[in-house]
Amino acid sequence: MRENGIPTDALESGKRKVLIVDDDQDLVELMVDAFERDGRFEIKTANNGFDAGMLVKEFHPDIVVLDIMLPDINGKEVCQRVRGDRTMEDVKILCISGMVEQDKVSDLKDAGANDFIQKPFSVEALLDRACSMLDLESVTSM
Repeated sequence: MRENGIPTDALESGKRKVLIVDDDQDLVELMVDAFERDGRFEIKTANNGFDAGMLVKEFHPDIVVLDIMLPDINGKEVCQRVRGDRTMEDVKILCISGMVEQDKVSDLKDAGANDFIQKPFSVEALLDRACSMLDLESVTSM
């Protein structure tokens, strides 16, 4: 894998990488806590789209939990940028938001989001959805 430039750090640590992007620091702390308690994740966070873009390239997460209402850029644009980079094809994107318009959810999926979960949500439900997207056994079924 190393010879072909395929990252092996997830194999070495046995942990999946999650990038949490939200400008609500309290919610970020709740999500980080849930992923840490699970124990199968290496976690990084960003509170704006610019930092998220940098971290996606550097960290190459397995999944991005992305708030679509960020102060500097909207989530749809972040999805498009991630999907526009061929090296990021394997990155899963789980969008979160308090908005409910079905056409906006469709727009996000068209832009490259894999799934959407509406705020407010329980962190357990978020973790279950992330595990499902990564083909990991859910913590509630363990």
